[in-house]
Amino acid sequence: MDPKDFPQPAGELVQRLSGEQSYWAFVPASLPPALTFDSALAGSIGAARGALGELAGLGRALPNPDLLIRPFIQREALSSSRIEGTRADLSDLFAYESGQLLLPGLVGEPASEPHVRDVLNYMQALQQGLEQIKTLPVSLRLIRDLHRTLMTGARGEHQARPGEFRRGQNMIVGSGGETLTTARFVPTPPDELQQALNAFEAFVHTGVGHDPLVRLALLHYQFEAIHPFGDGNGRIGRLLITLLLVDWELLPLPLLYLSDYFEAHRREYNDLLLAVSQRSAWAEWVKFFLRGIHEKSNDAVMLMRHLQDLQIQWRNQVSVARHSALLPKLIDSLFQNPVLSIPMAQRTLNVTYRAAKLNVDKLIGLGVLRPIGDTTYGKAFLAEAIWKALHDGPPSQGV
Repeated sequence: MDPKDFPQPAGELVQRLSGEQSYWAFVPASLPPALTFDSALAGSIGAARGALGELAGLGRALPNPDLLIRPFIQREALSSSRIEGTRADLSDLFAYESGQLLLPGLVGEPASEPHVRDVLNYMQALQQGLEQIKTLPVSLRLIRDLHRTLMTGARGEHQARPGEFRRGQNMIVGSGGETLTTARFVPTPPDELQQALNAFEAFVHTGVGHDPLVRLALLHYQFEAIHPFGDGNGRIGRLLITLLLVDWELLPLPLLYLSDYFEAHRREYNDLLLAVSQRSAWAEWVKFFLRGIHEKSNDAVMLMRHLQDLQIQWRNQVSVARHSALLPKLIDSLFQNPVLSIPMAQRTLNVTYRAAKLNVDKLIGLGVLRPIGDTTYGKAFLAEAIWKALHDGPPSQGV
């Protein structure tokens, strides 16, 4: 890291070690920074707040939110993990959860179990955090707990030291092969780490004079600049966005996730974070972050409405045809996992194998499910309309 690349840093550059091993590291200044609220920034705040408000209203109106929340958590877990190099898709996740090794016709080669485990760990950490914030504040203790869940049994577990802030120096590399001297960015050194984290935690609880979405953008930058763990920093940083949106009552449920947006604009995301550190380019970063809130809120509204429409349509079909009262329950289960086997249906409905097969056959007849795979016992069935909406986006998005 070259000090000449930091003409107006949003913090302090500190030198560590000496001689040929000497390197510079970055310690971000305590929040908040000086931020000029011009018309462009004000417009970005207004657009983001409007879209988020529509999503929050839709979330509050859900009659049974648990049915539709899981698909959103799954999508976020996949996107956030994929940014870190995890090679898994929705089909891999559904296959793993339904006990299938592969979903023929959906994917080629399935992801290896360690990659799927990374995604499941993310889901578990997010669900754990959502439960804990009901009684505990978002704190360094909570962040360590989430990191322990995220990294235990995951790839990179040894390097990460699950649940512990790092004791050594890490770095953010570009093409690979960099050293602490040549790395693109070297985060806060270990001896400055606790003080920086204490300031971060303080702003979580005391930065109430700022618009909450701007505050969220500042906190996300700050966490990534500190980079407090040996591994898993990006995933924890993105997970905190969701937790704080719910904790600050900006959303009633975990419906908004920015990982898709960060992944789609990965280079811009990384460059803007670095630009804050190098030249205090706060306004550009905050506007980028708010644009993500706006775009992904609109996307979430469209997806949720489409899934609700599917649920109502299929329930109406069952009602009109005077089918078994068990079918609506089976339909609802498809929104948590659109891949179904007869043993899964048997467990969901608490019926015999034969009765479960009869109900699955009825959903096939109604066009809700289609068979996939070639085996008999354990054969998989797919709710293709849900799969396509989650994988490609609802039809109204034109994909």
